[in-house]
Amino acid sequence: MNITIIVKMKFVRLFPIIGICAAAVFQSLEVCAADWLVDPSPFRAAITKNEAANEIAMENGLVRRVVKLAPNAATVSFENLMTGAQILRAVRPEAELEVDGAKISVGGLTGQPVHNYLDPRWLKTMTAISGSYEFDRAETGETKARFPWKKRLEWMPQDVPWPPPGKSLTLFFRPPAARSNLPPVQVHYEIYDGIPLMSKWITVSNATAQPVRLNKFVSEILAVVEQESVVDDTPAWLLPQNLIVETDYTFGGMSGPNHSAGVHWGADPLYPTQVNYNRRTPCLLECKPPIGPDQIIAPGETFESLRAFELAPDSDDRERRTMAMRRMYRTVAPWITENPILMHIVASDDKRVRAAIDQAADVGFEMVIMSFGSGFNFESRDANYQQRYKALADYAHTKGVALGGYSLLASRGAGTKADNTQGSPPRFGVMPCLGAKWGEEYLAQLKSFMGTAGLSVLEHDGSYPGDMCAATNHPGHRGLDDSQWVMWKAITDLYKWCCGHGVYLNIPDWYFLNGGTKTAMGYRETNWSLPREYQEIIERQNVFDGTWDKTPSMGWMFVPLTQYHGGGAAATIEPLSEHLDHYEHRLADLFGAGVQACYRGHQIYDTDATKAVVKKWVDFYKAHRAILDSDIIHLRRADGRDLDYILHVNPQLKECGLLMIYNPRDEAVTRKLTVPLYYTGLTSAAKVRIGDAVTTIKLDARQNAEIEITLPARGNLPVIIERP
Repeated sequence: MNITIIVKMKFVRLFPIIGICAAAVFQSLEVCAADWLVDPSPFRAAITKNEAANEIAMENGLVRRVVKLAPNAATVSFENLMTGAQILRAVRPEAELEVDGAKISVGGLTGQPVHNYLDPRWLKTMTAISGSYEFDRAETGETKARFPWKKRLEWMPQDVPWPPPGKSLTLFFRPPAARSNLPPVQVHYEIYDGIPLMSKWITVSNATAQPVRLNKFVSEILAVVEQESVVDDTPAWLLPQNLIVETDYTFGGMSGPNHSAGVHWGADPLYPTQVNYNRRTPCLLECKPPIGPDQIIAPGETFESLRAFELAPDSDDRERRTMAMRRMYRTVAPWITENPILMHIVASDDKRVRAAIDQAADVGFEMVIMSFGSGFNFESRDANYQQRYKALADYAHTKGVALGGYSLLASRGAGTKADNTQGSPPRFGVMPCLGAKWGEEYLAQLKSFMGTAGLSVLEHDGSYPGDMCAATNHPGHRGLDDSQWVMWKAITDLYKWCCGHGVYLNIPDWYFLNGGTKTAMGYRETNWSLPREYQEIIERQNVFDGTWDKTPSMGWMFVPLTQYHGGGAAATIEPLSEHLDHYEHRLADLFGAGVQACYRGHQIYDTDATKAVVKKWVDFYKAHRAILDSDIIHLRRADGRDLDYILHVNPQLKECGLLMIYNPRDEAVTRKLTVPLYYTGLTSAAKVRIGDAVTTIKLDARQNAEIEITLPARGNLPVIIERP
């Protein structure tokens, strides 16, 4: 169980990642000699044309996609340059449309004799698909921002570029001669510097004199090498692991694969020579909405599809694969690196909001949110009410604190209920239709209130979860088939507006690619009604588990300063000064992980001693913000039996590692830990700082450091790792 690295096709051993008693270990993996997760700088995107082969290639040293341009444009190779593996096994169209009820392919080739693999020699005899859109020309350029982002640099560990550096390619397709009334189509690609990642989407521009109806589209089609060959059918198919695909058509989930409604892995009807007897192997990727979009494109208008993001992993190791995904989100949704320290106040009157702002400024908190149950009403159209909160927001601004509030969309009685009689049942019981007059006015109201009052935070609960509406009398949509697209577009337009205006977005849903900045890390709300001592271990477990597919800044946790759901005095922290030891443990858990929590209550501190403890941990976080907001290496999950610990790593920083260790036991523990420092970028030695003690430690051949530590009973210890 070692990590293996390929250097010019020769294998050398790297390190086993080992914790106490060899507890935490990485599985085997293979990467190229220059590791992009340690140093991405050598891998620059480029687009080149091979005139002799009439091909155009997008590559960055990590991944390479080749499009043959004649007899029609089609992807003929998709290669993982780190492993040498071919991702593609057959040629498919670049996209498919259904326009005014007629289906038509965009590009593509036919005539491949078998679809298990693609022999380049077959391309000489393959032909264009009859009646398909025809390749016209190609244009190359730089990447472009999908929408504006107003950076809040004070909440970020370091500035990051937007748009992500890279190259773009656009293929222009004209309709076949027999169907000149069809609108032209453009297929867009981007490839990014320093990461094995590409994106793809299509636009349909109506250059005709008549409106056209885009019933359906598939913006990406890839016949991918299957993950397994199973003769019999199975209820648990393994999806292809050679490509991680996400789209910005997301809703209805906070973690894992649940959020991307635009990604569909299915059986390939053109693959009769597969091993599965019933030909059901899921090895055909299609990126499309589940229904619709059923959009009318007026003359002179352009329709833009969802965007697919395709990441080529170089390993089956969970840590490395999820680190790659976290890097992807930092690259194409960099607003997720904003990580303000926030309080949820359970009041909205001027006196208590001002007091919360004052306390936040005193201890270094950066945001106050008027929480659910506070009485704040985002939907008030009363001008005097909005001016009240403008005065509060202005006051907060003078203190260096952002002010915002909570609004609930779904699971409520207000609004025009979506007609789900022909669609799937509503996810939250009740979903107002965003294509109804009420929905349009609700979204406009949020934007107007934020603009008038200068609020800098929107906590948007019950966000659009993908429900559909069969009503035919709503102004924003015509019926069932266009309802999901219309509502997704409406909610994401709001979020993009927020991103462009510096409004931070807490959304319990996966809207990161559309401007969302934070979602729940992942926890059961009623667990905050458990006795305080249980909450500590469960909290660290939640953080450990949630940061596999999220960066620390992408997920919020929860600290019930006042009672939440239930549990009484045993579950809550107030009076804070009477439970200061527990309060400090919670602060250490969260700030030590770089994870912000909703500290929900009336006040952040109640005595000078409480204030000092809170400020101590806020100061600790801010002093080490860059490394604490960086990737987590998962070493030992909390179980209440022995030490648990995580390692923050960032090879681009001088302070390139921070080991955070917790002791849940009632006695002191002295232990020698083997700490894996490969992802810090250190190769021979590390400067290790524990409190005021500083020492330089040599690394072994596997880039491990032996560090001896002592933790008091129920104590914690940050170990700072620097370049020597």
